[in-house]
Amino acid sequence: MALRWGWWWWRWRCGASARRAPPPPPLGSVPGPGSRPPPPALGGAMCHFPQRSSVLSFPKICNIFWRFHHTSTSQMCSCSKTVSDEKYQDPFQLGRKDLKNLYEDIKKELLVSTAELREMCEYYFDGKGKAFRPMIVVLMARACNIHHSNSREVQASQRSVAIIAEMIHTASLVHDDVIDDANSRRGKMTVNQIWGERKAVLAGDFILSAASLALARIGNTTIISVLTQVIEDLVRGEFLQLGSKENENERFAHYLEKTFKKTASLIANSCKAVSILGCPDPKVHEIAYQYGKNVGIAFQLIDDVLDFTSCADRLGKPAAADLKLGLATGPVLFACRQFPEMNAMIMRRFSKPGDVERARKYVLQSDGVQQTTYLAQRYCHEATREISKLRPSPEREALIQLTEMVLMRDK
Repeated sequence: MALRWGWWWWRWRCGASARRAPPPPPLGSVPGPGSRPPPPALGGAMCHFPQRSSVLSFPKICNIFWRFHHTSTSQMCSCSKTVSDEKYQDPFQLGRKDLKNLYEDIKKELLVSTAELREMCEYYFDGKGKAFRPMIVVLMARACNIHHSNSREVQASQRSVAIIAEMIHTASLVHDDVIDDANSRRGKMTVNQIWGERKAVLAGDFILSAASLALARIGNTTIISVLTQVIEDLVRGEFLQLGSKENENERFAHYLEKTFKKTASLIANSCKAVSILGCPDPKVHEIAYQYGKNVGIAFQLIDDVLDFTSCADRLGKPAAADLKLGLATGPVLFACRQFPEMNAMIMRRFSKPGDVERARKYVLQSDGVQQTTYLAQRYCHEATREISKLRPSPEREALIQLTEMVLMRDK
């Protein structure tokens, strides 16, 4: 459903004149197939979070992204604290107990006799990452447990899912860096730059195999099926990224599907897995899945925005990296509607001299960043709508807060 209305939003956006940036559809509801909401005034476009005392307006979001890297992290985070002290829940504070020794436990799963292989596998598990995915997983586990049995304790099997999710994610980063020939990740050299491509591929494979063993130890065939779907989606998503579409509408649908498979599937299915372990109600499983899917897509959309609006030092990787890889992300696809001359560059994957610089200039001159941010806001709103169906709890409020943090992050 989320991918369908994301594509619908693209079609609605493309119905506007080529050089004019239209206001978005109302954010208070998600359009269904065939519906066409009247365009509101820009100043009235607000995202209302259910059962919250805060209202997050688009102008506030735009100001954040248009400040680029000159805005500090502390300033960014302060914007998310527009809710009352009673309602505001710091997700990282709530999840700290369950994520204590997370990386030490991951390293225990990677025990191997070869010192070099161990060093390669542990390279990114240095405790300096955001642990965004494990954080969502343990908060979802608690929220579902509270909803079902009023228990705030995270089961050992649910915590294992958080560990497995981080391992699968990290293995995918190692493999991505080989495919992209990347030289920096999280502010340091990539595994493939230090140890070479062949050993990097093997290191990624080993992390996946260790994650698979940890998954098997959970002993639940349903959970195994849910999480192995993530690995299949990662591969299919990578193949989608290697391809392209000539038709503009197909191109955007292709982009959203790739975004789901490469990024959102892991979050969606990990959330679903812990909900299955904590609650027998299929409706709760679907809520957890939909929340994870929508947050995951929004996370990647903002990541694609930051590729144009943030600097390399903040990102921990080169800016405009996607253009250099020949990838047309959301900001590019929206900009193409205002600058049709970008079509030829997209089809040749920005391979001619000067293509990358010209495309980046067009994106920044267009409303591509603005429209992609709007779309991310809509996905976050849908995630909030889904999670609000669960029984009220600090963990549910923290998951709502995470959707705001996704929109406001600067790296």
